[in-house]
Amino acid sequence: FFHFYAGICSALKLTVPSHTIHGIEGQPLHLSVDYNFNATASEIQIIWLFERSQSNPKYLLGSVNQRVVPDLEYQHKFTLIPPNASLRINPLHLSDEGNYIVKVNVHGNGTIAASQKIQVAVDVPVTKPTVHTEPSSGVVEYVGNITLKCTVDRGTRVAYQWMKNGKRLHAGPNYTFS
Repeated sequence: FFHFYAGICSALKLTVPSHTIHGIEGQPLHLSVDYNFNATASEIQIIWLFERSQSNPKYLLGSVNQRVVPDLEYQHKFTLIPPNASLRINPLHLSDEGNYIVKVNVHGNGTIAASQKIQVAVDVPVTKPTVHTEPSSGVVEYVGNITLKCTVDRGTRVAYQWMKNGKRLHAGPNYTFS
């Protein structure tokens, strides 16, 4: 005669965005994190770390039972958004691009822990383009070439597209692109 005891699985589920989060330089960015567990908790600890490639993770902030302990260097930049473990970054800089690691520890009848990684990319808005014409008069009658050069001062992932009368221009005998 055997007795089987069902062990209570005290799982901690930590949910983060699965894709890269794109933020805009100078704007706030919200990293949403949800957690739930089916154990009794006397203490819930949340820790946020940041890592760039080839560098050690840096502590940003942590909390125990919603009482936040920031790193003094970053205390005005990073905010923990209760009741869950979400993080607000404000303002976002290019140097904030990298991986954000969230770790949740639930202490009750033993400790359960989970951690997840969120990848953040920072986009710089494209500035208004300037177009230079050679020859500068822009007048070429019947013979000769005219060169139009388009540049932008700032911006990530810039793509150029030339249009004529609202229609896309393609390379051919009359147009070459470089």
